[in-house]
Amino acid sequence: MAEINEEAKWYVIHTLSGYENIAYDNLIKTIEKMDLGDRILEVKIPMEEVIEEKNGKKKVVERKMFPCYVLLKMKYQDNLWHTIVNTHGVTGFVGPQGRPLPLTDEEIRKMRLEKVNVDIKIKAGDSIKIISGPLEGFAGKVISVDEHNEKARVSVEMFGRETPVDVEFDRIETL
Repeated sequence: MAEINEEAKWYVIHTLSGYENIAYDNLIKTIEKMDLGDRILEVKIPMEEVIEEKNGKKKVVERKMFPCYVLLKMKYQDNLWHTIVNTHGVTGFVGPQGRPLPLTDEEIRKMRLEKVNVDIKIKAGDSIKIISGPLEGFAGKVISVDEHNEKARVSVEMFGRETPVDVEFDRIETL
């Protein structure tokens, strides 16, 4: 009988270079086809916003945080290993001898895989400072607040002019 770990944990799988999206799509299809939605709860390719300069213009773009890796939140069972490893684009799990090793709580927090509820009271017109992410160190004024998505639209001086940016609550502090 397969060993069952009832609590869902995050695991990392390795993919072929440039195959992250293909592996992601194939994993989603496998989950649906084999009705594994109760055991594999989430598949994610972690993205980050970075400032990129192209043709003399700077803009914020999304980039893969960990090229060649896809993350799974699942209730691990030995019989899932074979199914996942044999998915097109997947080369194996990250762990000793290719066996799954769950991420620690600190790794999950640093990778921002789980949504962290932040209790911050801000409103339009408040002055804030961005404390993490690609815009770390910038200060600005809150234009609007999206409580549902826990984001604030902030006007920051960037590239010589005021630029509106969306920032998660856990990346800002009030001044």
